[in-house]
Amino acid sequence: MHGFDEMSSGPADSAPQTGPWYKELNSYHWFVLIVAALGWLFDTMDQQLFNLARVPAMRELLAPGPGISPTQGDVDFYGGITTSIFLIGWATGGLGFGILGDRVGRAKTMMWTILLYSAFTGLSALSWDIWSFSFFRFLTGLGVGGEFAVGVSLVAEVMPRRARPFALGLLQALSAIGNISAAVIALVLADLEERGAVGSAWRTMFIIGAGPALLAILIRSKLKEPEQWQAISGDQLTKKLGSYSELFSPRWRKNAFVGLFMAFAGVVGLWGIGFFSFDLNRSVFKKTFEAEARQQGEGEKDQQFVLGLMTHPEWLDTETGKKRPQPTQLLDLQAGPKVAEPIYAAIIALHAEKQTVNKMAILSKVVWPKVSPDAVTSLRAEYDNYLSRPDVSSPNEMLTEHGDRISKRFKRINKQLGFWVAITSVMLNIGAFFGIYFFTYVTHYTGRIPAFALAFVMAFFSTVMVFAYLTEFSQIFWMIPIMGFCQLSLFGGYAIYFPELFPTHLRSTGTSFCYNVGRFVAASGPLALGALTSLVFSGYPEPMRYAGVWMSGIFIIGLMALPFAPETKGKDLPE
Repeated sequence: MHGFDEMSSGPADSAPQTGPWYKELNSYHWFVLIVAALGWLFDTMDQQLFNLARVPAMRELLAPGPGISPTQGDVDFYGGITTSIFLIGWATGGLGFGILGDRVGRAKTMMWTILLYSAFTGLSALSWDIWSFSFFRFLTGLGVGGEFAVGVSLVAEVMPRRARPFALGLLQALSAIGNISAAVIALVLADLEERGAVGSAWRTMFIIGAGPALLAILIRSKLKEPEQWQAISGDQLTKKLGSYSELFSPRWRKNAFVGLFMAFAGVVGLWGIGFFSFDLNRSVFKKTFEAEARQQGEGEKDQQFVLGLMTHPEWLDTETGKKRPQPTQLLDLQAGPKVAEPIYAAIIALHAEKQTVNKMAILSKVVWPKVSPDAVTSLRAEYDNYLSRPDVSSPNEMLTEHGDRISKRFKRINKQLGFWVAITSVMLNIGAFFGIYFFTYVTHYTGRIPAFALAFVMAFFSTVMVFAYLTEFSQIFWMIPIMGFCQLSLFGGYAIYFPELFPTHLRSTGTSFCYNVGRFVAASGPLALGALTSLVFSGYPEPMRYAGVWMSGIFIIGLMALPFAPETKGKDLPE
């Protein structure tokens, strides 16, 4: 049995050319593939932790004060900003570490990127406002962006030619395991947060995300630089390692820009639209859970709570009143224009200014008529009956009971939403795993360009389908996997195709340019979605739905780049 140090770190093209591709791999090939896959798996886990933690983090960090929730428009808008900042960090790190991957080596650079994204993922848990959170996400993005280019370059240069696309496809497909791991972590932490075992689930997620730093120890001790890179690393005079001037030379610049436009479409499609399906589901299913609560009489009880506060606003001064539910947690009698929430918020504001109950009553006459007079009369009768119950000794006791009920319901609905968002993530990434590997086999028979054409068309139609028609829980189990299959199949193609476009001394730089400069432009995707959601379609019942459908056209840009893309199927890596 040979040790790793005795085995070749370059392609073994003398291995058998028939049978399953994995039969061509020796022990060191498997070691490289496993280490690179783990690096990318943990990388994608950190990315997905951010997607799952984004909304809870925005709600906490944007809260203007205790007992006051930010508007949904602010959550959507600033969620888009933090995502864009993360993508800018990703792109910046990708470009910088892409050059280092060519100049100082694939293995060393991979170790640095893993340490960087692990450290700042953990530090994200310490965020105290929206801008500190964005700063930590930017620094995390530096490491996240650098890891992919050096990882795929390393695997592409070590693997035998026939096995190369399958190994790269497997590396990318395993990223879905990282995303699913993040969803499982989110599920467990949501349950622990409800039980009081952890104070903040989203902060704990980021602490867990610091764990992959341990992988850097394994990289440093065992991983070697590929023979192809070693052969040219000392030849800096004739070959400019990691040189953008050479990348943009007439020989390579067409490949660089074709790859850029292809990556731009997929990255915007995934990060600017696909991953926001989690937020779409929150919006859709929150309405479902609130409708179920109304059917159980929760809307009437919340109106009684508001009526009680109109008469007894002094409850807000009590110790229990300080733990009052937030205005956004109240339900109205029916879906539509909010009534209870603005009255409750006005009572809190007027009482804080020591205004009289009479002014509160006058204010209520302006807002309350939005509910029918018969409903108001019925509610007042129910309120009087409630106070006459033998187990209710005072209005304060009644208000405390209602406040506790509202808070518990809010936590229960949030837990349900967290559960279904995590299930959505799992379903999307199950589809992604098979979609990435589907691309690997399709491109083996049809070539790179036909496989990309099919993937872009499928991504467009599947994304429109989800944002236009997803309304029920059962649809998560087939619509979301289909979208994940179609959208993420593109990323399997990127892992295979981009290393084939550039020579060894430019491979990490070129791959990183395609994948990460696209992210600079793609950073506008979440901003555009947030702006469309909060401004253009804000008057619609579910604005994110319309914004997502409109933005799905981004996949057409990738399709338009394909006539200019070179076919690389069956060819050796360029030198």
